[in-house]
Amino acid sequence: MKNKHLIFSVLACLGLTMAGCHKAGMPARQLAGTMDSAVPADTMPADVRQAMDQALRYHCYDILSDTANGISVTAIGEVDQTPTAGYGIVVTKGATSTTFPDIRHTREPQASYHAATDCLWLTSAATEGTGVRVEWLYQIAFGSNDSAYVKATVNPYDVQQALLQRLGYAMEGDTITIYDGNKLLTKAACSASDMGGYDDEQPLWIGEQLYYDVSSSDAPRVIFTPGVKFTTGLVLTYDDMPELSAPVTIAGDGRLHIHDISIRQAP
Repeated sequence: MKNKHLIFSVLACLGLTMAGCHKAGMPARQLAGTMDSAVPADTMPADVRQAMDQALRYHCYDILSDTANGISVTAIGEVDQTPTAGYGIVVTKGATSTTFPDIRHTREPQASYHAATDCLWLTSAATEGTGVRVEWLYQIAFGSNDSAYVKATVNPYDVQQALLQRLGYAMEGDTITIYDGNKLLTKAACSASDMGGYDDEQPLWIGEQLYYDVSSSDAPRVIFTPGVKFTTGLVLTYDDMPELSAPVTIAGDGRLHIHDISIRQAP
């Protein structure tokens, strides 16, 4: 079934969990983003799509099985004997199944159904690699016949850019202080001693670690970790840096709101 994925612009709302202001004489600098542009939408390879159109059977495995609400989400591993290259999700409500061929299911996607709003939240890997975890967030709704459709798609680049408008940092020795606007979020002391010091031009980045928790609370939470760039080394370092998270909601006009940012508690 062909679905149009609507990419909505992101609007960040102010909010914090820790009080505090910038230290006088130490203005916050803006973080940098690792993503230079919007992440392209995924598309199932043409040969796999052709095999799917002709297949007699899908070989699937469960992502979500919510028997109380009659909801299931499965990943299509093979169509007949053809591997799907990590593409293809099936959402079933009651007796109605809807296939989303262009949603990927690599890197352990999550799904969570909220009966009060008749809404399904689904995550999908956007980029992959060593030390990289970046995800799409899909809001899936249901029609009167229980068929599913993508109501909203959150591009990770939009989330990065919204966070960059809010986050700032200051450095004093080995201590990095991170702010949301004028409010202090956290302080982190980097223990690395053999990296040649912080990068002079831009030492603090976000965008390589940006994913979601859709199951531990009523609203999805975006999770992100700032990475430190040193004068030596080609990759960002995440040692000693905190995981930050914030609940997100999508308003009736389609805009995503990022709420209070806090230190993520260990699950």
